Amino acid sequence: MSDSQNSAAEREQGSAFMPKFDAAGLLSAVVQHAQTKQILMVAFMDREALDKTRETGVAHFHSRSRGRLWKKGESSGHVLEVEDILVDCDQDAIVLKALPKGPTCHTGAVSCFYRSLDKNGLHPAEE
Repeated sequence: MSDSQNSAAEREQGSAFMPKFDAAGLLSAVVQHAQTKQILMVAFMDREALDKTRETGVAHFHSRSRGRLWKKGESSGHVLEVEDILVDCDQDAIVLKALPKGPTCHTGAVSCFYRSLDKNGLHPAEE
């Protein structure tokens, strides 16, 4: 096996955490309610956000609009307490299972996914 095959095998089936950040230094993070399983939001994490989340147990992300580390709820108080982190097969995306301390969406909605799309456009999603 070549070094790249060994590396891929370790990343996909081994126990080493080897996050695979994209060219911008980010990976996708899906946030799921730890109890209800509802998808709450999607954001991006860089190394700093990932490390801070693991260190504190509170979700941190990389804000592309602010260009900096962002603690979810830093101004609203609606933090996400992370209970578990799932890593996908090639380690370029994660799922944060979290308990929200208030609405997750900046609009005040419980989830950022509050609309459904059909052939006629957007409509309120059924809960």
